[in-house]
Amino acid sequence: MLLRELTKKSLSVFIIRITGVFVLFLFTLFITNFFSPENVGRYDFVRSTVMIIGGIALMGTNQAIIYYSGLLKAKNSMGSIKSIYFKMLKIIAMTSFAFLFLYLFLSVQNKAIINSIFNKPDAFNLVFKSFAVLMFFTSTMLNIDTIRAIEKTMMSELYRNIFRYTPVFIGTVVLFFTNRQDLIVDVYLAGFFILSVISSIHVLLSFKKGSYTQKNILSYTTKEILKVSTPMAISAMAYFVMQSIDVIILAIYEGFDKLAYYSVSVKLATLIALALLSVNIVVAPKIAELYEKKKTKEMQEIIKKSTRIIFIISVVTLLFLVFFSETILGLFGQNYLVAKQALIILIFGQFFNSLSGPGAIYLNMTKRQGVLNKILLTGLIVNIGLNFYLIPSYGISGAAIATLISFVFWNLIIILYIYHKDRVKVFLT
Repeated sequence: MLLRELTKKSLSVFIIRITGVFVLFLFTLFITNFFSPENVGRYDFVRSTVMIIGGIALMGTNQAIIYYSGLLKAKNSMGSIKSIYFKMLKIIAMTSFAFLFLYLFLSVQNKAIINSIFNKPDAFNLVFKSFAVLMFFTSTMLNIDTIRAIEKTMMSELYRNIFRYTPVFIGTVVLFFTNRQDLIVDVYLAGFFILSVISSIHVLLSFKKGSYTQKNILSYTTKEILKVSTPMAISAMAYFVMQSIDVIILAIYEGFDKLAYYSVSVKLATLIALALLSVNIVVAPKIAELYEKKKTKEMQEIIKKSTRIIFIISVVTLLFLVFFSETILGLFGQNYLVAKQALIILIFGQFFNSLSGPGAIYLNMTKRQGVLNKILLTGLIVNIGLNFYLIPSYGISGAAIATLISFVFWNLIIILYIYHKDRVKVFLT
């Protein structure tokens, strides 16, 4: 019964994610056809910058709230999640504003240096805007996972995959008809203000209902929360940086147009990871709950079922993308065909990542955040080194190769570690 429920939820999440990908596909198709590659490149540069600094500023709170939901459910004390959320909100507010002021303090006198590093006259302003929106980005991401933690998975996925792209999509259409394509970055960042307000209201209203008003409250201090979230923050930071650092390094060596071409291939390749992400969304709190209850066999069965679902969906997606790669890239414009080789490389990197199963989630939910940190940080160092080595010679294909190698590297270590320590197979069997 539990496996059937998880399968049903995973497929429901996958459908929502596919819908989200379709919205993102339409949005990307629209801006690549009606906006200049330079403006699209600026948008992708800011998006990657926000992902990196936002991943750090979140301090792992968005992952920790999922861990606490499984823990509190096992202890029959879900009402405690309300106070945990507000303490996490204070944490991200402090880090977000601290990062903004630190950037201003260190950079305002060195504007020319930042512009020269990226060899772009507007790099300083683009990075500043990324820091300025940090509080809205981090609160949005915390809210999305809080909604997921209080067992509203479908609504959480609607925010993550559809509502998240709606403001910028509508905004860019307005920009096109008003001939202000240069404001695409501002519209993208303004979307997080809108999402932050709406999702915050949603969370607050949810806390007034059901088991979240119960009397059986467990108290967790900010220090205790940080003890759980900080290791998750390090792994999340490493993962966010690994997802975006190739774009940042490309900005140093290539123009914004090349960033646009490469970013499209990255977005298309992540279709492979949809199954993995969809399943992880559902099984993460369940792994934490079953681990707390010491139900190892039941947990292994869930993981086994999950990896098989991931494989079936991923292999179909891979075949479709490989065989129709040129046709799909052509939809974004003929210039985007130069990213075909990079796309194929990234596809196989994401496929290996999917076949490796929910290893990272398993370590996070079973109190091995420290181990995951070491593995991902090592993988990050390998990734950054490869990007700096390969991009100057091979451009966007070099960035794709660096991603492929780093995916294989850290996933293999996680698989071997989990099997060696727990005899649990998180990979396809």
